Amino acid sequence: MSDASSTPLNILVLVKHVPDAQFDRHIDLDTLRIDRSESILSELDEYAVEAALAIAEDRGGPKAGNQVIAATMGGPKAVASVKKALQMGATSGLHLNDEALAGSDAVATAKALAALIKYAGDIDLVVTGMASTDAETGIVPAQLAELLGFAALTNASNVDFDSAAGTLSITRDHGADSLTLRGSLPAVLSVTDQANEPRYPNFRGIMAAKKKKVEEVSAADLGLDASSVGPAGSPTRVLSANARPARGAGTVITDNGQAGIALVDYLAEQKLI
Repeated sequence: MSDASSTPLNILVLVKHVPDAQFDRHIDLDTLRIDRSESILSELDEYAVEAALAIAEDRGGPKAGNQVIAATMGGPKAVASVKKALQMGATSGLHLNDEALAGSDAVATAKALAALIKYAGDIDLVVTGMASTDAETGIVPAQLAELLGFAALTNASNVDFDSAAGTLSITRDHGADSLTLRGSLPAVLSVTDQANEPRYPNFRGIMAAKKKKVEEVSAADLGLDASSVGPAGSPTRVLSANARPARGAGTVITDNGQAGIALVDYLAEQKLI
């Protein structure tokens, strides 16, 4: 564990390839899994990448030995999210790609990601988004902290890292109230979309990313048994799914002088007021 301001940090940031919100989402009715054919780096994970890069840069960045590893779990196309993180400034990438992992729920996903983090070596800090924009469970960061034995500092709207002490202080907002939490490394940190403003990859970053290494690993490389991940290792599963019904034509209210009254009557009839 790094505990001095001069000691380089090894930071691993988790990124996820999720369906692009600009398109309608679909569930494959044969596999009962989300169709990921049109996917991008999860928007919420961009805040995690920015948080990881900011902490590393505050300590001198890669030149001072600080590493930011972008890691993902997913099919062949998921590597695109790792490459986006590399373009933003991450130093290397890890891609856990194995068909045995398809269909993993949050519990099985956390098991696989914990194994991937251990495979990455001596990691001081794991950074994630507050949730993925596909399933939106928000529980994987806490599960990872438990599996790894790391401090859990989740849902941070503000992050302050004390380099000398090796401690993280975060602000967690609860409506009008705020909590301040503090923990020592190693830790799992999840950040909200209020934590920072993610940078855009510039031309230099895009070109530099082409030379950065992305290592692909399998479940076997991590020592994961197929029965512990995927549908077999998932305590929850989707039993059925149906296509969303077509939207109706709706109700048109013509303003003939009484439109306001007609609108109120309609909303009351629908129990919306």
